[in-house]
Amino acid sequence: MNRRYITIKDIAKNLDISVATVSRALRDTYDVSQHTRKKVLDMALELNYKPNFNATGLVKKSTRNIGIIIPAITNYYFSTVITGIQEIAHAQGYNIILYITNDCPITETKIINELSWSSLDGLLACVSTTKNAYSHFKTLIDEQFPVVFFDRVPTYILAPKVMQDDYNGACQAVAHLIEAGYKRIAHITGPRELSLTSNRLKGYIDTLQKHHLPILDELIIHSSFSQKSGELDTCQLFENQETRPDAIFCVNDRKAVGAIIALKKMHIQVGLEVGIIGFTNDPISEIISPSLTTVAEPALEIGRQSCTLLLKQIKTYKIQYQEIILSGELIIRASTQKQVP
Repeated sequence: MNRRYITIKDIAKNLDISVATVSRALRDTYDVSQHTRKKVLDMALELNYKPNFNATGLVKKSTRNIGIIIPAITNYYFSTVITGIQEIAHAQGYNIILYITNDCPITETKIINELSWSSLDGLLACVSTTKNAYSHFKTLIDEQFPVVFFDRVPTYILAPKVMQDDYNGACQAVAHLIEAGYKRIAHITGPRELSLTSNRLKGYIDTLQKHHLPILDELIIHSSFSQKSGELDTCQLFENQETRPDAIFCVNDRKAVGAIIALKKMHIQVGLEVGIIGFTNDPISEIISPSLTTVAEPALEIGRQSCTLLLKQIKTYKIQYQEIILSGELIIRASTQKQVP
């Protein structure tokens, strides 16, 4: 049975005051009287608002804790983002608490629904990849709880976001393939509902159009971000000899590695016959043979700026609906080397 969690809307309704007043009272802001604050705290306790931490969370102005919701921790990109977050948080005297979703929307929703908001001052979130309405996050934001999204951000939720420049990074990647001599360029990408997927796809399409190259539906495949998906997508692209591409722009390095593995199994030479370019600059991109051309993402800086933006919200009690977009860097390696040196 799904449990209904008490929100500040319930407190406001019982006291016949505004949600905004309840939010400010719980945070002990200067513009709420002690009388009103006491009424709000008493009602919060009566309704069992924020279980497990009510007694402490409601009387403390700050917990000095920041939550991070992230799909995985073993992934190079995400571990680097966490390093950036931790650097800023610890410098400001905040602890970080990790919540790992394993890229599962059910787990993600469960974490949000069971989260004790009074144990955290704010939340940094990178959403799961499966199609999802993300209403669980919207509830947090509607309650004026500080939330900043990073990297994979929900397109239709108004909230602060920090991400890499997916569009221009994709333009760089595809332009490089064209300059290297490739003309029939495929794109194996991520889930449709993520902004990074749509932005990289748009960069791919716009660059092909700019150079008067064909844009073919059969050369665009949506799937997950995994290496296995990259391998399966590549096999699908090469099922028909007449429509096979001579280059593949991969949405990330893991899919690019999968593409290289698939091509090797088909005895197709990477670079010479089919160019491969990724997006991340994962350490494996230098180790795999041939080495992988990629667009390096500013993962450390994304972590730093996400945390800085969240702490600003926490300290000022103001939500700024801004998007910070950081540029990547094209790194050319052997996988797009069409000619023998």
